[in-house]
Amino acid sequence: MTPTTDTLILTTGLAAHIAKAIEAAGGWLGFDEFMALALYTPGLGYYANDSRKFGLMPGSGSDFVTAPELSPRFGQALARQAAQALEATGTAEVWEFGAGSGALAQQVLEALGPKLERYTIVDLSGSLQARQRERLAAYGDKVQWAAELPPRMRGVVLGNEVLDAMPVKLLARLQGSWHERGVVVHKGGFAYADQRTALRPPVEVEGTHDYLTEIHPQAEGFVATLADRLEAGAVFLLDYGFPEHEYYHPQRSMGTVMCHRGHLADADALADVGGKDITAHVNFTGIALAGQEAGLEVLGYTSQGRFLLNCGLVDGMEGAPLEQRVMVQKLIAEHEMGELFKVIAFGAKARPVWEPMGFAAGDRMHTL
Repeated sequence: MTPTTDTLILTTGLAAHIAKAIEAAGGWLGFDEFMALALYTPGLGYYANDSRKFGLMPGSGSDFVTAPELSPRFGQALARQAAQALEATGTAEVWEFGAGSGALAQQVLEALGPKLERYTIVDLSGSLQARQRERLAAYGDKVQWAAELPPRMRGVVLGNEVLDAMPVKLLARLQGSWHERGVVVHKGGFAYADQRTALRPPVEVEGTHDYLTEIHPQAEGFVATLADRLEAGAVFLLDYGFPEHEYYHPQRSMGTVMCHRGHLADADALADVGGKDITAHVNFTGIALAGQEAGLEVLGYTSQGRFLLNCGLVDGMEGAPLEQRVMVQKLIAEHEMGELFKVIAFGAKARPVWEPMGFAAGDRMHTL
């Protein structure tokens, strides 16, 4: 995809803004801070500008597709789990983080109907909020938007592909010594620069070879904040990633940071900032520990494919058109989204005893 004139202007404005931030920081900015600016700078960052992001095909001008855009059955299956969680925890509100196009919210709202008193969306993107408001207008005041978390929450929290968009720190082992990788201005553009650091991955990476990876303090802090605020309810987070022993495997030596634009992926996060998404895979062991240490209880962990099947994704599909069956297959097939994507669930500490249907078979908590 060749950047349009508008994209070039957008990128240039954002690049200048980031360059000033680098200068203000003394000439070097940690990658996590760079990623935060590239994605969330008001009006300029990727998630804060008006570019189209979600869609099935590149021809729509979109950059990637998420599960709710593939099939409404995704939201319907998640709604079954949410309904069980709402009843088990005695709550009546769903909180969705990073609601994207609003597709998942629409699917869950339609499926839950009167079982749900309120659906609150927490999304930092003003442009995406506008799309969500238009899409969900029919639900009136039942749908609310919040710019930040309240001091206390009750309900079921949903987050589909939220953790992967949270800024990560880059750590590089070079000739046996660990460095934090940051960004500098170089020859009119951005370049990586490394500084010695006391930071380390959560487990020792075997070998002495050069090794690049990520740590996730922001995602883990997000889960800890949920633990602090959630008085009653449950949390379901769906994203691509691995447990710790796979994440920091000696052979995964190039890290997991990837960019997405026009349904193509590349690894150059320093090019065309603001014009493409930047993501990193999730260390689900770190997420689980962050929740536990903050007072949540891990209720389950499994693959997206197994979770959706447990929640009745394919029930009644025998006579469905081929196109619908193909899209559902993408959600659960191991070579598509079914295995790379995982689901982790937490319960508020003072919870009743209940077992989420999504983990009834194939729970992998023992692998975390």
